[in-house]
Amino acid sequence: MDPLVLSKREKHKLATQFADLCLTCGTCAGGCPVTGVDDMDVRKAVRMVVLGLEQELVDSRFPWVCTLCGRCEYACPMGVDILAMLRSARGKRARDKVPGVLHKGVAMCLKTGNNVGIPKDDFLFLLEDLAAELSEELPGFTVPVDKKGAKILITVNSKEPFGEPDDMKYWWKILYAANESWTTTSENWEGVNWGLFTGDDESMKEIVGRIVENYKKLECEYLLLPE
Repeated sequence: MDPLVLSKREKHKLATQFADLCLTCGTCAGGCPVTGVDDMDVRKAVRMVVLGLEQELVDSRFPWVCTLCGRCEYACPMGVDILAMLRSARGKRARDKVPGVLHKGVAMCLKTGNNVGIPKDDFLFLLEDLAAELSEELPGFTVPVDKKGAKILITVNSKEPFGEPDDMKYWWKILYAANESWTTTSENWEGVNWGLFTGDDESMKEIVGRIVENYKKLECEYLLLPE
């Protein structure tokens, strides 16, 4: 990074995420996949922040239309922290106005350990049932749950046990073929952290912390996030 840019950043540490360094060149918008949606683009979003229109940006749909892919930030010649700015805009949105089911999923994950509220007993029954089916193809196959000392701890995307349970078998077949030592957990197994997507840092940290706690308690070497 240019030392001049760094010195300016030290001078302008604002909630605007250094948007005041923007040259309005439009390079960011040129590679953005959602440029033009709602007649908006990333350059306009940055200018809104610079001009004091933060709340208008927070209230708009654009921070949620943005995929946070990072192309804009990669291309920016001034190194403006565009992703942090847009995620901050998401975080400032009132939680009851977060689009779709995202915040409800965060709340459900904090309450039950997964985004869709699958009860522990139901989850364990499903794993056992799927393992029994797969054992017909893979002799001796079982799904290890809460196995202390396993090499790999695997989290699960809740959409799989909820709507596409057979998808988990693909991972299990690979692990079986590789003769890997692995486990999943009976609680807090959700691998998708919607707190990250919604700008809810406190919830994000809590959800991550639970996974890390499982990882340490089971003394695993690696954490795998299939999501």
